[in-house]
Amino acid sequence: MESTIIEKIRELPPELQEEVINFIDFLRTKNSSKRKKKPNLEWIGGLKAYRDQFTALELQKKASEWTD
Repeated sequence: MESTIIEKIRELPPELQEEVINFIDFLRTKNSSKRKKKPNLEWIGGLKAYRDQFTALELQKKASEWTD
């Protein structure tokens, strides 16, 4: 399979070989993004101490302010 791919790439003009490289990079990126780990949810419950002081909406607003 590998030798067939290499043969076909060699038959292409240089500008199309560059497109093949770009497409391969795209496929590798696409594939690696699918394999991302599930999010770590260890933070759940970490704000219990603030539940009487802030609503969830207020905390969400504060968090978005910090990230901007």
